Amino acid sequence: MIRLRQIKIDILNDTPEELLTKIAKKLKVSKNKINDYKINKKAIDARKKDNIKYIYEVDVSLTINEEFITKLNNPDIFKTPDERYIIPQKGCEKLLNRIIIVGSGPAGLFAAYLLAKQGYKPLIIERGEKIENRIKDVEKFWQSNELKKNSNVQFGEGGAGTFSDGKLNTTTQDKLFRHKIVLETFVTCGAPQDILYLQKPHIGTDKLRQVIVTLRKKIIKMGGEFFFNSCLTNIFIENDILKAIEINNEKVIPCQNLILAIGHSARDTFELLKDKNVLMQPKPFAVGVRIIHPQKLINEAQYGQFYKNLPNASYKLTYTTKNNRGVYSFCMCPGGYVVNASSEEKSLVVNGMSNYKRDNKYANSAIVVSVGPKDYGSNVLDGVNFQRELEQKAYKVGQGLIPIETWQSFSSNQKYLSNIDKEAFKGQTRWSKLNEILPNYVVDSLLEAIPEFAKKIKGFANIDTILAAVESRTSSPIKIVRDANYEANIKGIYPCGEGAGYAGGIITSAIDGVKVAESLIKKYDNK
Repeated sequence: MIRLRQIKIDILNDTPEELLTKIAKKLKVSKNKINDYKINKKAIDARKKDNIKYIYEVDVSLTINEEFITKLNNPDIFKTPDERYIIPQKGCEKLLNRIIIVGSGPAGLFAAYLLAKQGYKPLIIERGEKIENRIKDVEKFWQSNELKKNSNVQFGEGGAGTFSDGKLNTTTQDKLFRHKIVLETFVTCGAPQDILYLQKPHIGTDKLRQVIVTLRKKIIKMGGEFFFNSCLTNIFIENDILKAIEINNEKVIPCQNLILAIGHSARDTFELLKDKNVLMQPKPFAVGVRIIHPQKLINEAQYGQFYKNLPNASYKLTYTTKNNRGVYSFCMCPGGYVVNASSEEKSLVVNGMSNYKRDNKYANSAIVVSVGPKDYGSNVLDGVNFQRELEQKAYKVGQGLIPIETWQSFSSNQKYLSNIDKEAFKGQTRWSKLNEILPNYVVDSLLEAIPEFAKKIKGFANIDTILAAVESRTSSPIKIVRDANYEANIKGIYPCGEGAGYAGGIITSAIDGVKVAESLIKKYDNK
């Protein structure tokens, strides 16, 4: 096949017929010489608001000999490269016990999927509920504020990403095509085909829930096993070698290899690992607020007069303050909701969530400020304690509900209320003073950065723009140290994914799960 890049099509004429015409023109062949084509990438080029284009990259097969392409002397036309993912060969070391995976988020599920596919029959333990029950618990929480400790937005099958926008893009360089196998697996489990080629693919919380159930069933069919409502409560180690684990303070299971895909909110597990002398380090993360706008405002700012002809727009913003502190947008959710994402009693944290269609009339994004050990302390769990303190303040200031404030009130300290549309939120809200929650340096950074963002997106800092607090779980506050084979200082423990400090979203977490599974496949023979 032949790959063609930089095929530009006007957004008002984006049809299969027009794309075929452009392909033929670029190759300098007639349409009847084109046997078939497959879209490899599709992006929006909105740099010129009066001339917005779709940019395609396609793979084409022809009815004629394709060797002529070398004579075209065009860097955007070349032979399609081999981009197949190849599972490594199995090792020869004997596997004494089945591999156990803690956590069923993207990292844990994809480690389990790859291992199960190779016949290793992993056991996955998950502290929370399976998707079907978890959805009911979360919906009830948003309505009644009755929190379930191990079944909420953070904990349960699918991990924290289940109640998110379901973004599937990553900037990670991927020469072994792990990214591709992850997306293809999602599609085989029911995800839309367009995630394979869109520049900024997303799956949405509604589609992702269905995909996770199908993925679980595939893993079980291949010999994997799931224990839900099963929390890791102890690890047994002898001479720095893993020997067994304990579930729910009662059941002990012999364990030779433990993949820790625990997520960024498993604070009790972090404490357990510290007590067991698993080597960990504090790491930087970011805290701040969620900012909410009418989606139409964002669309017009990003696409101008053509906004009605394009999908709901997103944005990505960065700024460095005069004090050299980074402020940036994070997890932007077009057509989405701000959700109460709490997982601890008398604590409150917010996140963003969208469905696949992104058809809600509000957009939201985290606007967060970089923090590090210099701000909260250099001990391993100081970052965890810093997050917890902010979340407890948010709960207190909001009297148990999501604390919200208008930009006018936040920026001028003058009371200003706005109309609240409940469609912007999943969870109840209360007008509050957000500067009573956030550290002064975070408040000052937001006050400096948001007006700068408004220079890029008109209306970003309107007086009735609503802020919600607190966004504190942008990433894990710790990193579990591992070697080149993905193993911790305690032999047999494999830290993995976002909670271990090696990923920052659904795809990077899934890829990290694949990497750890590969390491175990290369080491052990499961016969």
